[in-house]
Amino acid sequence: MNGEVLLSTTEHLPGYRVKKVLGVVSGSVVRARHLGRDIMAALRNIAGGEVKEYTELLAQARNEALKRMIEKAKEMGANAVIGIRFATTAVMSGAAEILAYGTAVIAEPAE
Repeated sequence: MNGEVLLSTTEHLPGYRVKKVLGVVSGSVVRARHLGRDIMAALRNIAGGEVKEYTELLAQARNEALKRMIEKAKEMGANAVIGIRFATTAVMSGAAEILAYGTAVIAEPAE
């Protein structure tokens, strides 16, 4: 491994074995809607189709939550996170939390 943290939504990393489980790790971000995006979304809603402004907003939030989870895993000494999941929760009207979580582990190449 080259200093990168391996990420997997599965419980196993092909070609690796889990040497030590360090524990649950998570990262989250709360994002609020933006007036400009709301106006564009309302117009798209009338015409139909994908609401790209919200797709982009949620993609940015997921990426930030994942980045924060990875940083916490590194702080714990992990070189991999397995069983990664995402969850979304409405915090208040117009704002949502995106949560990324998984199990931080130390993995080594299988022999």
